[in-house]
Amino acid sequence: MSMKIRLARGGSKKRPHYAIVASDSRMPRDGRFLEKLGTYNPLLAKDSEDRIKMDAERVKYWLSQGAQPTDRVARFLEAAGLTEKKVRNNPKAAVPGKAMAERAKKKAARAAAPAEE
Repeated sequence: MSMKIRLARGGSKKRPHYAIVASDSRMPRDGRFLEKLGTYNPLLAKDSEDRIKMDAERVKYWLSQGAQPTDRVARFLEAAGLTEKKVRNNPKAAVPGKAMAERAKKKAARAAAPAEE
């Protein structure tokens, strides 16, 4: 059974509140989980202590059992000092999409046209 430490969404529409849970990876996002490890409230200020709360001992236990954190939870664990910081590289993040590339090409052509006259 592959285990995940992930976020389970709660709260009402446009007012999210997440639980940090340990669950089987085959279960639905908001479905059955084995243990609630903490909470995450994205509506609070980033420097607020109540934004992310988690039980560090239980998180360490689940990591020792082979549970894999999702990307967002991994960032929380890195910030809390529970896991080592991972190097991330997304070279395509700064590359514009097709539509933006076409607009830039047209803009460059328009800028070059008056210079030729």
